[in-house]
Amino acid sequence: MSSIPQNHSDEKALIDCVQRFFSKHHVGKLLARSNGMKEKGVSPVSLFRYKLSNIFVGRSMYMQQQTGSFKEAFSKNTFYRFLNSAKTNWLRFTSLLAADIVNHDIKGLTNDSRKNVFIIDDSLFNRTSCKKTELGSKVFDHTDMRFKKGFRMLTLSWSDGNTLIPVNSCLLASAKDTNIIGPVKNFDNRTLAGKRRKLAQTKAPEAMMALLDTALSVGLNADYVLFDSWFSNPVQITAIHSKGMDVIAMIKKSSWIKYSYGGKQLSIKEIYSKNKKRHGRSKYLLSVDVMVGKETPIPAKIVCVRNKSNRKDWLAFICTDTTLSEEEIIRVYGKRWQIEVFFKTCKSMLNLIGECHSLSYDALTAHVAIVFTRYMLLAMEQRQNEDQRTLGELFLSLIHISEPTRL
Repeated sequence: MSSIPQNHSDEKALIDCVQRFFSKHHVGKLLARSNGMKEKGVSPVSLFRYKLSNIFVGRSMYMQQQTGSFKEAFSKNTFYRFLNSAKTNWLRFTSLLAADIVNHDIKGLTNDSRKNVFIIDDSLFNRTSCKKTELGSKVFDHTDMRFKKGFRMLTLSWSDGNTLIPVNSCLLASAKDTNIIGPVKNFDNRTLAGKRRKLAQTKAPEAMMALLDTALSVGLNADYVLFDSWFSNPVQITAIHSKGMDVIAMIKKSSWIKYSYGGKQLSIKEIYSKNKKRHGRSKYLLSVDVMVGKETPIPAKIVCVRNKSNRKDWLAFICTDTTLSEEEIIRVYGKRWQIEVFFKTCKSMLNLIGECHSLSYDALTAHVAIVFTRYMLLAMEQRQNEDQRTLGELFLSLIHISEPTRL
């Protein structure tokens, strides 16, 4: 068995795909606007392009150097300095790129009557070397209902129901100092590095508002904000509504959270027990109008549906747009599932967890932003070319054209 160099036309196809994406969305200018500018030597765009394309080659920089296939005009030290830079605002960069894609490409492909949504959720970003990783923590994984080592990757995404675009994210460490395993470095809170680490140690509901504010500041907007019960409380719901967006969220079945109903402050369980349920083939069991919030209460609609995984159980959703029908509330909330597919794609194919072994929090933040950019590239290739293949099939196609032919 012998191998020959990869076909030049195949290599060119991969380069053209990435270059077309970079040129159309002015990635270099957006990186500069996010303070990702070079101090000397190699352009940050070249380093960024190499890191983004590396996943399709299937070999790390180390293996490329060992096999003699590394042909770039920079050293590994230059590359790692780029990732470890504390000056680049990756939160702003991904937000600017997402806004450019959505406002200039996707919105022109959809009907004006289509409802666009922000989706907020988190996923475990586990780390095996947590004791040496900066801000590595014991975080609660609500999927397995136990503590694990790493971060909670809180993510804000935008969707029109067809294409999901990741907007920004934050690797959340534990807000409790006792749960932090890794080293904690001190920075001036006025600097970007200090603000980044301060955001990492805030509670998830507060960090969620920071991600939303960043998205709105770059000109990205949506009709509804969707999230599950882990982020659903009256304070967050009223805060988001004050920014001009409506909320559709799953409700916690907590006796501590009260809603104004019938002149009384009642929990969702009390409201459910006091009302007669719909039967037959109805898509929902109960629909009531309530007021949510203490200081500045706002009207909302609560819709209860049967839990498909347990027919004896029920789920409740709250919507601040009282003009929306119950069926439409259920349908729009169904778009939230797209972010679960996004997490699965990033971890299974785009090497979100296993690629970056850096111990620096800045490098991990940069890595997440680059993985998000890879997903945006695949999503736009699928959308603009009207490709019927899934993102996974497109990813494997790009890997195929970048692999060497073997005889």
